[in-house]
Amino acid sequence: MDFDQTMQVAAAGMKAQGARLRIVAQNLANADSAALVPGGEPYRRQTIVFANELDRALGVPLVEIAKVGTDPSEFPLRLEPGHPGADPDGYVKLPNVNPLLELADMREAQRSFEANLNAMTMARSLAERTIDLLR
Repeated sequence: MDFDQTMQVAAAGMKAQGARLRIVAQNLANADSAALVPGGEPYRRQTIVFANELDRALGVPLVEIAKVGTDPSEFPLRLEPGHPGADPDGYVKLPNVNPLLELADMREAQRSFEANLNAMTMARSLAERTIDLLR
């Protein structure tokens, strides 16, 4: 794998993990966004799916974002009769966001981003050393 290929693979990985971090941040920001009208739906957790795509110009596989979707799981209910979004029984629908799961996902995305950044830094360092040797 040459310098251009290494940089493209690492950059694609960083772009994908950056998008994943944005989705996680959005989920965490809306973790307490309950429905405001009776029977209304609260924030629905977003998910991201990656795909392996071949870059024909470089001949290397790159990670791409296949789609950003929503989590179809049920909304948890909490008894709060005074809430404006409570149903006739007094239950409020809460977002299907689990902050603990989101934090773990954020940590994994952060580490993957850092690994790609380190690969890019190492490739750049090796290229600089090669140029220094050729002088």
